[in-house]
Amino acid sequence: MYDSCNAEPMSGQVAAYFDLDGTLLDSSSEKTLTAHLAKKRPWRIPIGTVMWTLGLVGNLLRGRSLYDAARNRGHFSLASWTVLENYSTTLAVNQLKAKIPQEAWDCLAWHRNQGHRLVLVTATIAPMAEAMAGVLGMDAVYGCGPDARNGIMSGSERGWSVPRRKGKVPIVQQDAKEYGHDLDACFGYGNTMADTWFMQITGNPIAVNPGAKMAKMATEQGWQIKSWKI
Repeated sequence: MYDSCNAEPMSGQVAAYFDLDGTLLDSSSEKTLTAHLAKKRPWRIPIGTVMWTLGLVGNLLRGRSLYDAARNRGHFSLASWTVLENYSTTLAVNQLKAKIPQEAWDCLAWHRNQGHRLVLVTATIAPMAEAMAGVLGMDAVYGCGPDARNGIMSGSERGWSVPRRKGKVPIVQQDAKEYGHDLDACFGYGNTMADTWFMQITGNPIAVNPGAKMAKMATEQGWQIKSWKI
């Protein structure tokens, strides 16, 4: 395993795959966007609440886990993609950039100095994921959303790419295949047990701000553990 602070520069192209919220960002980007949308358009609050609740119940009835069911996009129902993109860009630059710990900036700089690709893989909704990728200077970003983002959101994730839990694994695998990366030489950074699915297919998984369960797993597996906080 490479020590991301002390390792020698590596030849060839290697990727560092990062989760966003709680890992590179000491905040929740999507909650920030949701709160901003509610503040600007308060008439949406009851609509979003009802649609999110219906999504939760519907997902549970379809046999999804509570974790996945609760992460439906009902709270964005009737919002336009254009509005979300505009708000995301503003929030990323003016508010969320300040929530990126110095240790995260240092880590990104270290990887750049090694010639590594920086890849953001997050379940955050795509406009916000892309806005944060721009702030962070990532080489690629995979967020949550459809290929074509036009018009008004229904709140459904049907037809979307959803990099969440196990869903991050095929995205990382496909990215590595497309760019010719050896995953055994790549890095995976995450902060929750949901991230361990993609982290463990990389040769260098690094737990950032882990909870007790993840810290225990990281220790047992010999993973590095980092604390990045504002």
